[in-house]
Amino acid sequence: MLSQRPPLGWNSWNTFGSNISDALIREMADIMVEKGYLAAGYEYLVIDDCWSLRERDENGLLVPDPEKFPHGMKAVADYVHSKGLKFGMYSCAGVMTCAGYPSSYDHEFTDAKTFASWGVDFLKYDFCFFPETGDCRARYQTMSMALKASGREILFSACNWGQHEPWKWMRSVGAHMYRSTGDIMDNYISFTDIFRSQIDNLCMSANGCYNDMDMLTVGMCGKGNVGLGKVCTYEEYRLQFALWCLAGVPLMMGADLRSVPEEYRQLMQHPDLLRIDQDEESRSPFLIRRASVTTSNPNPKEGEYPWRTIPDASFTFLRHLSGGEFALAYINLSDAEARINCEFADIGLPAGSGMTLQLRDVFTGEEIGPRTDFYSPSVPGHDLKLYLCRMVPKK
Repeated sequence: MLSQRPPLGWNSWNTFGSNISDALIREMADIMVEKGYLAAGYEYLVIDDCWSLRERDENGLLVPDPEKFPHGMKAVADYVHSKGLKFGMYSCAGVMTCAGYPSSYDHEFTDAKTFASWGVDFLKYDFCFFPETGDCRARYQTMSMALKASGREILFSACNWGQHEPWKWMRSVGAHMYRSTGDIMDNYISFTDIFRSQIDNLCMSANGCYNDMDMLTVGMCGKGNVGLGKVCTYEEYRLQFALWCLAGVPLMMGADLRSVPEEYRQLMQHPDLLRIDQDEESRSPFLIRRASVTTSNPNPKEGEYPWRTIPDASFTFLRHLSGGEFALAYINLSDAEARINCEFADIGLPAGSGMTLQLRDVFTGEEIGPRTDFYSPSVPGHDLKLYLCRMVPKK
């Protein structure tokens, strides 16, 4: 079964945009194996937009740009497969791709057969230049049927940016993952806004079809195609990666893996975080509390209080994992350190239960507990505390 767990891989768009080539994809395939990404579970290597000529050939077929891919696309796919990876490509439900290349509207079955003949294992299917008279759901259904008729098993990554509430119907049309948001940018505001926007929709993500909160920007450090705004700190990138893992969504890396700093390679291969993301039950996290954060106001103007309240800034989540384990997250999206509360009665563990909670810090390995009734750590701004937990009887 495709997409039994959230797909993991790498996509060319965030860093390279149109600057893609046969040589780049082969290099990235080598790096994914040599640097341990494949061993960690990242199996898809996906080429995004700008890979084709601007016109179809005389037979109505898509043609790889011979300057970028002089040996054709099957040769690229064969190399990717030789490394033990799976090969992904890009098209669009509209009449042109987002960068203005030929797309698959009214060409779904022809293009699906073309992709299958090249050895494609994954199709990202975008939503630019979609006709006003078109039917979004019908067109994604059409490509889903075309992929199933292609003669090859191809994971269908539907990317309609959250238009027409895809969490309500993408599973039913056969998609294996679906984009629920607009494009991510390489900054703190972008990824936290995306996370906030999907809190109520994560429950519609499970085995076989996953909510896709867009590709990761972890480790890009302002370099590449989607850099916009202040460069993230390590803690902010760690927060992004942990939020995506907590949410149980696909992890598609976007940094240049050839030069990504070592601390980010280790972060994206963190065994506990990946274990949370890839948990076999694929349960969404349960929102315990969302709250404002009150911090000091160091330079109050006349009539202002010496403190300020930041709405919708702290969150507490519990995620049920397999094997009687839980992930407990305390998230602080404000600028200042704050104490974040969790009363255990709110996670179904009241004082009369006879049980306590043993916590282990995912990042430090510190054992905390057993704790009874509540645990309320202090969390730095733009950061989180994340624990793996088990229930143990009171002594």
